[in-house]
Amino acid sequence: MKEGKKVLVVGSGGRCHAIVDALSRSPQVGQIFCAPGNAGISELAECVSIKDTDVEALKGFALTYKIDLTVVGPEVALAAGIADSFRAAGLRIFGHTRSAARIETSKEFAKDIMAKYDIPTAGYKSFTDYAEALAFVNSRPFPAVLKYDGLAAGKGVVIAQDAAEAEAALRDMLCDAKFGEGKVVVEDYLEGPEFSFMCFVNGENVYPMPLAQDHKRAFDGDKGPNTGGMGAYSPLPFITDEDTEFALKEILEKTAKGMVAEGCPLTGVLYGGLMKTRDGIKVIEFNARFGDPETEVVLPLLESDIYDIFSAVADGTEPQQELKWSKEAILGIVLASKGYPGSYEKGASIRISEDLDAMIYHMGTKYNDGHFVTAGGRVMMVVCTADTVAEARAKANKEVGKIKCDNLFHRTDIGWQAK
Repeated sequence: MKEGKKVLVVGSGGRCHAIVDALSRSPQVGQIFCAPGNAGISELAECVSIKDTDVEALKGFALTYKIDLTVVGPEVALAAGIADSFRAAGLRIFGHTRSAARIETSKEFAKDIMAKYDIPTAGYKSFTDYAEALAFVNSRPFPAVLKYDGLAAGKGVVIAQDAAEAEAALRDMLCDAKFGEGKVVVEDYLEGPEFSFMCFVNGENVYPMPLAQDHKRAFDGDKGPNTGGMGAYSPLPFITDEDTEFALKEILEKTAKGMVAEGCPLTGVLYGGLMKTRDGIKVIEFNARFGDPETEVVLPLLESDIYDIFSAVADGTEPQQELKWSKEAILGIVLASKGYPGSYEKGASIRISEDLDAMIYHMGTKYNDGHFVTAGGRVMMVVCTADTVAEARAKANKEVGKIKCDNLFHRTDIGWQAK
């Protein structure tokens, strides 16, 4: 174990594996812990069997082991108030307060912020009453965008194509409390390619990361059910420098300033889920943390010391150096259990060829009898770099073939918009 800072990463999936991997490259970091972590993460960090929402146990661990900095991966930990609790105990933490995390945990709060500070997004109206919501939706053209107001593990958004779909979704959200008690936000339907723009944010200071696009549909040709993401890539051929500048200035920086004005400044990652519409760039959603699987193709491009960045945001200071990013193209392919995003089996053996030439980020694996086995819907992500996206795709598809498992499937056309 090298000497240096002790860092605790909270979370368990591919996003956290990418964070741990980036931290492992920092000359300042000596020991990394991850709670709860996974089998792949355990090769770089000491995994600790504490749930990401068990704030008291995590705080106790950080105090006992004299952790220098904690980095939060998932939104559920932020919603549980981990940043508030850690800071009250004098612990340094990279992550938003519960109040600031409302930019993700409450769709209505996020839309209200955008309306108040003139941030471009779809028109909207909020409802708590099922009959009122249904009458409003039926008075407008379809498709209708229906969003549950709270956290719903990525399943709280429905694009209803007709009245029957809208009625079923609203009943789930408002009558049957499928995701818990709450409101529904009805939005105007927008069209255009979506992309992800993540930034490190410290108050009004915004430090942009490279853009990425993930692919939600399960199968090639953007067919099949929506998933948590079947792959991602960067850079994006359909986004111009002018688009990027507009998104940074008129969306992300405006949002950061608005949150300061509201008394709940951001101190972590602001993720803009954006769309390039005929009327310009607009916000589809905000997240209060690193995206997944976008993080797995963004952080490998970072050439600066990520510990310096995390520390500066946690302390409310400026990074010691300007952030530097590789100009390489990068693409990652997710290997998922057959049946995902529906029901699937776990425990299938995974064999990885020793000559595999790619980064692998584990999403849902366990170690059993000397080898990895599947332990989730999305299992791992194979990430490759090259001079172009097309070359990175060809390389990633070749390297995926070196992972043998009878119960995995993947897309072959990630980054298809980049010829």
